[in-house]
Amino acid sequence: MKTKLAFLALQTTLLLAAGVPAAETPPATAGKTVRLLTIGNSFSRNATRYLNDLATAGGHTLVHCPIVVGGASLQLHAEKAQKHELDAKDKAGLYANGRSLQQELASDRWDFVTIQQASIKSHDLSTYRPYAGQLRDFIHKHAPQAQLLVHQTWAYRCDDPRFGVTASKPGEPATQEEMYRGLTNAYRTIAKELGARVIPVGDALYLADTDPQWGYRPDKQFDFKTVQEPALPDQTHSLHVGWRWSKQKDGRTKLGMDGHHANAAGEYLGACVFYEVIFGDSVVGNPLVPPGLDPAYAKFLRETAHQAATNVVQRRAPAAQQPSGQVPVLAP
Repeated sequence: MKTKLAFLALQTTLLLAAGVPAAETPPATAGKTVRLLTIGNSFSRNATRYLNDLATAGGHTLVHCPIVVGGASLQLHAEKAQKHELDAKDKAGLYANGRSLQQELASDRWDFVTIQQASIKSHDLSTYRPYAGQLRDFIHKHAPQAQLLVHQTWAYRCDDPRFGVTASKPGEPATQEEMYRGLTNAYRTIAKELGARVIPVGDALYLADTDPQWGYRPDKQFDFKTVQEPALPDQTHSLHVGWRWSKQKDGRTKLGMDGHHANAAGEYLGACVFYEVIFGDSVVGNPLVPPGLDPAYAKFLRETAHQAATNVVQRRAPAAQQPSGQVPVLAP
């Protein structure tokens, strides 16, 4: 205990020497070691990118095993688990590293295991069943000590092409708000069915995205018709990758939009929510600020993560009464 307190005192001294205000230093409490296994896709990778750094900055230790398959749904992971149980030699039941979900679950004494739906399906509750329940049962069977958590993914950016179609398909969200409301209802419903807690990353991103001061606003003055590399529209406070120039197979560069995945700010916000849930520790005073992120904006993101994680999401006024077109957030 004395060694731990001495380490925390030294850590505080170093942070102060580096110019970090005393109020931003981690609390002088004994750190925790948390073992986390995440079952997901690029969104789970996004939301945990800064989690280890936050844990270290907060005086904690993270042991993390990520199971990532690009674009994977709950169905994909559930079916892989079933195929491995039927035939351990079936490669369809294994991940790219040659290991099965059963092997990963048995590889450590995990404190938490998370599951999530593919973002494109996240608004549709019917796509969660029966696969979420099958994964829960499989996790309880092979890692009975682990607590199941449901990772709520996030809505796409408000100017994502998904919301730009003239006529959406039946059941398809036409706006960021519709996608957020749909996925929030689906995640909360399935978590209740599973007897699991939600990691409200989607709530945090929507709160930040629609904030009157810090929220993202599309650049309506940018001329996409005459744009030339490397020009980009103003994307201040975007939590998504957004517009970017990328090289094509023919060697030319093209301006494209990724309104799905989180950028560094979105990844930081997502990790802050994960941090609060799995460590049970406030992220508000955590001193970690990723390179290139404005400290004031990072402070806002930490406070937003704390608000979402502690379920202090206040019901806003109806959309018609909102200034600047703000929309209400779903209340818990």
